[in-house]
Amino acid sequence: MATSTNAPPHALQHKGRPHFDTSQVAGNAPEEIKRVLGDPRTFFASFLKPGERPLNGFGKDIMERMTVTELSILQKAEEPEKMEGRAVLEVDVSEDMVNGGGNIHGGCSAFLIDMASSFALTALNLYETGRKHPSVSQSLNVVYHSPAAIGERIRLVNTTLTVGKRTESVRTESTPSFFNPLRIRFSLGSDQIWNVTHHRLVASGVHIKMMPSKPKANL
Repeated sequence: MATSTNAPPHALQHKGRPHFDTSQVAGNAPEEIKRVLGDPRTFFASFLKPGERPLNGFGKDIMERMTVTELSILQKAEEPEKMEGRAVLEVDVSEDMVNGGGNIHGGCSAFLIDMASSFALTALNLYETGRKHPSVSQSLNVVYHSPAAIGERIRLVNTTLTVGKRTESVRTESTPSFFNPLRIRFSLGSDQIWNVTHHRLVASGVHIKMMPSKPKANL
């Protein structure tokens, strides 16, 4: 298991779970970041306003079953002066994720890429600015490679590609366990979904996100 990097250059404004066992998350990300992102349920709940009740929204049960296995902040190979975020998550394919043929639904793969890419992007944002930055999807492109059946474990590998002033991208790949590259301020990332059970690529995608526009003031 990789050791943590030095403390992030900016103090984190989001502290996460103080007693979360960071040893269960591999990667060199600082422990403060692992406490924020290591538990998906706590991470997504952190976007709620004080006193706001969480909705039983789309995919909530699936999100809460996801396990974060790695969080890393790495030097970009081609741009060593820049950093990239990497997040790896895993989940078992269950009945609420499949199509009529018993394999993971294409819509569910897209949903997983959408959700998982947020971890790589947020890890990098926390490291570089100390803050989470709200963002909305601008585009999501997915390529489907092979099926993953009920009971098989998939791994999502997410890597940030670019992070700009307003947009971000992430690459995600998915395999049974799967590799998911996803790109997410403008942010661009790559994602892969890998089938851990059969060691093959399930889906891959590129996710572009952007900062939401500020609401117009009512006159």
